[in-house]
Amino acid sequence: MKSVMMVFTGLVVLVGLTACAGTGPVLYPNAHYQSVGREVAERDIAYCKQMAESAGAREGSGTAGNIATSTAMGAGMGAASGAVGGAISGSAGTGSLIGAASGATWGLLRAIFQTAGPAQPSQAYVNFVHRCLQEKGYEMTGWQ
Repeated sequence: MKSVMMVFTGLVVLVGLTACAGTGPVLYPNAHYQSVGREVAERDIAYCKQMAESAGAREGSGTAGNIATSTAMGAGMGAASGAVGGAISGSAGTGSLIGAASGATWGLLRAIFQTAGPAQPSQAYVNFVHRCLQEKGYEMTGWQ
């Protein structure tokens, strides 16, 4: 049981680090960008991101919430199927515990592999940052 908890903790840390991997706008090196330089452009990006957050647009797409939901759903489905299997064999309580544990593990792993790439920000956040940068004279070519 102790090794299972260590593996689970390791997976949670891995997901947390993956979810924190930041993305950002890609700027076209137009005349304004070339005149201010990379350092000023990075400050302007940070400013626009902060403005978007202040306006209520959130960068994250809810990765942690999706993982928690998937894990809880897996646990519930596993408990239900384990209880049915346990009732057939005569030990519904044990069956539901085993089912819940295996279902939660399945749900967690499924969520981890679905969100393994960098999290994409919400469309409202991207639009806000894009407009802010455009008003400052930058040309945004994409988000990565």
